[in-house]
Amino acid sequence: MLAGFMALPIMAANGGMQTAFARFLDSRRYARMTDMESLDFTQPEPAPKRDGAAPAVTYDASAAQAFFGAWGVAQSVPAGAIVFREREQRGLFSGDDRMYLLLEGSIALTLEGKSIDTVNAGEIFGEMMTLTNARRSATASAKSDCRMIALDGGQFKKAIQGNPDFVLMLMSVMVNRFRLTLARLTIKNAIPQAPQREERRVFDDATLKKIAGLLDHPAPLRYGATQTILGAGDPGVFMYFPLRGRVTILSQDRTLQHVGVGSVFGEMALIDSAARSARAVAETQCELMAVNRAQFLQLVRSSPDIGLSLLRLVAQRLQTMTAPSSR
Repeated sequence: MLAGFMALPIMAANGGMQTAFARFLDSRRYARMTDMESLDFTQPEPAPKRDGAAPAVTYDASAAQAFFGAWGVAQSVPAGAIVFREREQRGLFSGDDRMYLLLEGSIALTLEGKSIDTVNAGEIFGEMMTLTNARRSATASAKSDCRMIALDGGQFKKAIQGNPDFVLMLMSVMVNRFRLTLARLTIKNAIPQAPQREERRVFDDATLKKIAGLLDHPAPLRYGATQTILGAGDPGVFMYFPLRGRVTILSQDRTLQHVGVGSVFGEMALIDSAARSARAVAETQCELMAVNRAQFLQLVRSSPDIGLSLLRLVAQRLQTMTAPSSR
């Protein structure tokens, strides 16, 4: 699996450099991940913290229990019972697009009969279907008698309105998984090439105007075609909303995304306070609205719907990265 490894520099907490490979191996989950892209849940590692940087958002099991407990009811699942099956698909925000918090016991995740991971108490699983309407990427079954709380998409959307910080916590889960996946694909020299089309638009013009208003209408930044906006290894200071033009996101000279008006890029480094894992280059002349970390947190907390849209975007990017064509 390690053949073809290419080092991808990432800034370490002490200001030095470490490779994406080293960071990948340092994850405590690596030892029990045989097919990480197949998992339907993750729990993040604490991200490296740069000197003077604000603390990264990290997963908190007690906060997750409070969030799920406020809207869902704990239920018992006997050993051997199937929670969901791989490749199941439901309607967006339907009653069956549930995500789960495991309170007691353990859950086996399998794909085509092959064990890929175990969910332990305090962990969330099944969230990708809730966020992206993707098919289930694994079968979840109870290894022992379990207690868990389930939330469907509608409940989750309502719960976010009263607790927008949970969006940040789930984003940290997604970002951690995205970075580990990118590291694994870099090792295999198998980063998928993005299609020429832009990502689906996340924010309409009215929402972009609302965001600009919440930020006191900042002056846009202008970049010429082929100009580098941010580089891999750079500290994460801003995220960017394109207002005009198109931006290409690259890793190891492979195109990950084409980002246009109504989307966003650079958000991951604001969530986990890690260095940039990819570079962004203006594909055309661009105008960008830059948002720093304090403003980003303000947006999510003051407008939960904006935070939920950003969470879906991160989940969709992870889904694209882990598509069968990238395996």
